[in-house]
Amino acid sequence: MLDFIGTIVLAPAIIVSINALTGAMPINTSQGIALSVGAGLWTGLAAALAAANQFRGASPLGPLMIGIVIAFPLVATAVATSISAPVRASLLGMPMPFLIGLNVWRVAGGLFILLAAEGRLGGPFPYSAGWGDIITGVLALPVAWLALRGQGKALVWAWNGFGMLDLVAAITLGVISANGSPLQMIHAGAGSEAVQMLPWSLIPTVLVPMFLIVHAVIFGQLAWSGRGGEAAQR
Repeated sequence: MLDFIGTIVLAPAIIVSINALTGAMPINTSQGIALSVGAGLWTGLAAALAAANQFRGASPLGPLMIGIVIAFPLVATAVATSISAPVRASLLGMPMPFLIGLNVWRVAGGLFILLAAEGRLGGPFPYSAGWGDIITGVLALPVAWLALRGQGKALVWAWNGFGMLDLVAAITLGVISANGSPLQMIHAGAGSEAVQMLPWSLIPTVLVPMFLIVHAVIFGQLAWSGRGGEAAQR
């Protein structure tokens, strides 16, 4: 039953988020379509690898494979941003309140806690990832409202830092909780087994990189606005 619920939550979360992000970028229609198609193909590849059990901790290449799938969009975005002014402008041009509000999807992190209750996740991983996501998601709309009004900049910094740290902690705990993995340090029941398989594997391989990029863009916008404010005062 939880797998069914996870599928009907994760599929819309991915589709809506990808299309919302491309729609919010100051780019033309053809560029938006190309970006959406590329993101869709990447999601399909991540799903196919999971279906072929390529992310399982017991597989010799499992930790490496899931690490590559998580890291590739992050590295590609960082490289593209550093060498291309138009890419940088497109990312920084998205409305900050929208980027913050997009994190409301993360209230679905409560499903991690339900998976732990069923014995399909174990150790600190599901509780750290679950409660961290719930807190980030619940606070997303109030923080977005403050950002829309141009208020609470310190709170936006704190919320964004917490949200990014939650994702980094989840990745770390997931990797070191994977049963059979050479990187395993935490031995606790099922560990992170559920997120190595569909539909839950779409969280670390698709949603986590996407939200890490969103947090990085928000940090970039905050830093840019800070420098602009200082310049205006001179």
